[in-house]
Amino acid sequence: MNKNQLAVDFVRFSVESGVLRFGEFKTKAGRLSPYFFNAGLFDDGAKLLKLASFYAQSILQSGIQFDMLFGPAYKGIPLVAAVSMELARLGHNYPFAYNRKEAKDHGEGGTLVGAPVKGRVLIIDDVMSAGTAARESIAIIEKAGAKACAVAIALDRQEKATEYTTEGLRDVDHSAVQYVKNVLGLQVCAIAELSSLLQYLEHDGTSNTTAQTNREAILAYRQRYGVA
Repeated sequence: MNKNQLAVDFVRFSVESGVLRFGEFKTKAGRLSPYFFNAGLFDDGAKLLKLASFYAQSILQSGIQFDMLFGPAYKGIPLVAAVSMELARLGHNYPFAYNRKEAKDHGEGGTLVGAPVKGRVLIIDDVMSAGTAARESIAIIEKAGAKACAVAIALDRQEKATEYTTEGLRDVDHSAVQYVKNVLGLQVCAIAELSSLLQYLEHDGTSNTTAQTNREAILAYRQRYGVA
């Protein structure tokens, strides 16, 4: 399956699973978004299994070279375990690790769980809004003596990131994904992008008035907040 078809199929799966919804949603940046993606609603075994399949296919298609997987707490923990298992099923067995939010003061102690963090590390996360989570993961990985090489996410919203200033939040000219690529120097592998969502709605919108309305709202949102 080519990347474009994989992306559109993922969007369809997300909509059918209730993970990707349309309406009016306030984002962390205070914007009113016409859609909302909540990866926490991949909340049963069948959904998580299929989600892992999309991640694994996207990662393998990307050609990214890595030695292990890392899942940032908390959403990244089930993701990294599921993706690791799916990659192994496809014949690509990689070790994985994840972190705790609080250091353990008994037993083996520390904040890292799983395989030793070493070599080139691929971070598995759900979405990327400001690049903050990526910076935190990089710090954890580098402290362990390894190198973060890439991040795999489910959806790239392709919109302007925000940053805090003395006057409050302000938009910047790059997206979180562009920041991670160009400033932090990591490759980014996204299963789908905002353009994939628009393509899905365009196809359904030929005979579905609601889909066409949602597409027009997202196009207007992209006109205001989108990046190239």
